[in-house]
Amino acid sequence: MTTIILIAVAAGFFLWSLIKSRKKTKESLKIAKGLFISTAIQIVGVLALVSLFLAIIPPELIKKVMGGANEAVSVLWGSLIGTVTIIPAFIAFPLSKQLMEAGAALTAIAAFLTTLTMVGFATFPIEKEYFGTKFTIYRNLFSFFAAIFVALLMGVML
Repeated sequence: MTTIILIAVAAGFFLWSLIKSRKKTKESLKIAKGLFISTAIQIVGVLALVSLFLAIIPPELIKKVMGGANEAVSVLWGSLIGTVTIIPAFIAFPLSKQLMEAGAALTAIAAFLTTLTMVGFATFPIEKEYFGTKFTIYRNLFSFFAAIFVALLMGVML
C-alpha cells in the first residue's frame, strides 16, 4: 500500500512539473536517464565481478575459515568476506543461518553481516566517484573497525 501511495505522489509531482514547465521537465528526464544508465552499467559491472569471485571461492572454504578454533581469526575472516561481497539481506540472513549450523562462530557471522552492510569494498569505485576518494576511504575504514567492534561486543553479550 505504501508503494502505491509513493508512486501516486511521484506521479502527482511529475504532472505538476509538466504543468509548470514542460521544457524543464523534459530536460530533467534526459539528465535522469543518462545518470540512470551510467550508474546501472557500473552496478552491473560490480555485481559481475562479485559473482565471479563467489563462483571461484567454494562455500566449504568460507565455512571452514569462519568456524575456526581461534575466534579472533574467525572474526577477521568474517569481516573480510563481508567486506568484499555484495549480496542482498534476504540471501545474507539465511546464508548466515547455514553458516552457523555448519559451525561458524556467532561473532564471525556478526562480523560478516555487519561488514556486508557497512563496508563497500566492491562498490568503492562508484562511491569514490560520487563522494571523493578521501571520504570513501575514511568511511570504509571507520565502518570496518566499527563492524569488528560490534561483532566482538555481540560475542561478549551473547
